[in-house]
Amino acid sequence: QLHIVESGGGLVQPGGSLRLSCAASGFTLDYYAIGWFRQAPGKEREGVSCISVSGGRTKYDDSVKGRFTISRDNAKNTVYLQMDSLKAEDTAVYYCAARADLSRTCYVGESDYDYWGQGTQVTVSS
Repeated sequence: QLHIVESGGGLVQPGGSLRLSCAASGFTLDYYAIGWFRQAPGKEREGVSCISVSGGRTKYDDSVKGRFTISRDNAKNTVYLQMDSLKAEDTAVYYCAARADLSRTCYVGESDYDYWGQGTQVTVSS
């Protein structure tokens, strides 16, 4: 059974950093493009970032460009989202999603992904 688990969320002050992890069990992420999404209270879920199978292609929402960095370590079967210079508006539940794909691109739409984790809460507050 395919299973994705996010971790690394928590409470951080504005300007601080967190690193989220997306780990897979039951399958290898080597052949999956990965996306990070978030959902703030009262808002729809939105795409934050994505990374291709090889890691050679990444995309970021304008709201996080220059502050967030997505990466993957296929040897550890894990994808990371490094979040720096966090702002209050980054507060949300963050989700990781996977899509079996061997292309050189990645995807930013919810409907592009087949497997989802349960999410990890990120709260940015002083």
